[in-house]
Amino acid sequence: MNEQQRKQQSQIRQTDNPTDIKSDAANIERLKNTSSDDLITKYFETTYEPPNLSKARKRGRDDVEVHYDFGIPEDMENIGEGKKFMIRTYGCQMNEHDTEVMAGILSEMGYESTDDKEEADIILLNTCAIRENAENKVFGEIGHLKALKRENPDLILGVCGCMSQEEKVVNRIMKKHPQVDLIFGTHNIHRLPHLVKEAMFGKEKVVEVWSKEGDIIENLPKARKGKIKAWVNIMYGCDKFCTYCIVPMTRGKERSRLPEDIIQEVRHLTAQGYKEITLLGQNVNAYGKDFEDSDYSLGDLMDDLHMIDIPRIRFTTSHPRDFDDRLIEVLAQGGNLLDHIHLPVQSGSSEVLKKMNRRYTREEYLELVRKIREAMPNATLTTDIIVGFPNETEEQFEETMSLVEEVGFEAAFTFIYSPREGTPAARKQDDVPEEVKKQRLYRLNELVNKQSAESMKQYKDKVVQVLVEGESKKDPDVLAGYTERNKLVNFKGPQSSVGKIVDVHITETRTWSLNGVMAETAAEVK
Repeated sequence: MNEQQRKQQSQIRQTDNPTDIKSDAANIERLKNTSSDDLITKYFETTYEPPNLSKARKRGRDDVEVHYDFGIPEDMENIGEGKKFMIRTYGCQMNEHDTEVMAGILSEMGYESTDDKEEADIILLNTCAIRENAENKVFGEIGHLKALKRENPDLILGVCGCMSQEEKVVNRIMKKHPQVDLIFGTHNIHRLPHLVKEAMFGKEKVVEVWSKEGDIIENLPKARKGKIKAWVNIMYGCDKFCTYCIVPMTRGKERSRLPEDIIQEVRHLTAQGYKEITLLGQNVNAYGKDFEDSDYSLGDLMDDLHMIDIPRIRFTTSHPRDFDDRLIEVLAQGGNLLDHIHLPVQSGSSEVLKKMNRRYTREEYLELVRKIREAMPNATLTTDIIVGFPNETEEQFEETMSLVEEVGFEAAFTFIYSPREGTPAARKQDDVPEEVKKQRLYRLNELVNKQSAESMKQYKDKVVQVLVEGESKKDPDVLAGYTERNKLVNFKGPQSSVGKIVDVHITETRTWSLNGVMAETAAEVK
């Protein structure tokens, strides 16, 4: 689509020349008695339309276009020569992948990556909106960067990602953090060269946040970390609207990439020597449900990828409601399709699941687990669990504990419920004391730790295949990597093993990791 269409679709009411309220004497006179909150609101009338839950729930089936013509504008191709950028990432794998794209774009503009904020010319904070704690960390970092901006006025400081899709966040930045030069969201990352240009040469703070999701942009450059494992995004957005989750508003509706584009990317990564890919989506196994002219699903995609000569293929994150029999059938083929399955349950109580709008019951989840176990007896299951959802009773929490035991999860990401403004759950009155929630989390973590430690014991004195990623974080003399079932293994071996799959004999098991030595009778390093 052309520039005019993009502006019409984006729902950002932005003029070509926003009024400069700092220098326009007439505006200053007219607005001098206006409260700061009203002034912020007036400013946003021309720059920003916030996500709207009601609109999001009613969002239509607008066609999504696929574009293959991304390129750096000619006048920005070498703008970063001799300059450096730093991107600090918060949140999920999708945010990590978005950072790889932004780093790729900036690199093509001539910038060089750095981990030292003191030498950076651009600093971007790629944010997460899932939990309040992540938001607090970002605002803390913005505060810390104020002194750096004062010392280096030419520094471009930007906030992007999911937090930028929230009206209250942008209002707060505009009101309290003038050191921030650039704000953009999750749908317009491909616009980064244009946004940097505006931040460098424009007089205004640059705010471009699309409330309506954009199209699918292919051929975006990516600066991936390392040459061993790679993220491959297969879809965007989520249509589930769990009552506690802000993602449908920050990431938009579900949009699937075309199968041929995904397969081509995986083939390209395989040719580059990558050993493992992880297919990404906010709700990855809803892949293909938005295709109107075919019934091609995640199971079909995995079946096609199964034929590619890459050692390992994973996917995350699944929603139990969309985990169908076709996917189970394909995964049961094994080979490079790994049987470590992350399957967030969130609660073991059907009543709580209904309040969460998860659209499955405890019994339906357990039936899905039964099907997976029947097809893949050795499958490793991990999950996400929220404790302390508004008005969760002790009996409902005990249902979660019993489900964790019954399924036998080998790991879990566990959280106390965090209300997010703009979600239905945030409006609920909650009669569960915070101390009770903390006690429940402690008890749940004790159980998960116990099950994890127990599951590790099966590997004692066994030989496992480890994809070696590099040195251990705790000991540079020790190598570290992961098994097919995502178990961390630390062992001593030659540096030449990095990036390869080697056999390791397990000598010691711990709660969350395994220790071992390279097997004397191991097959030749692959």
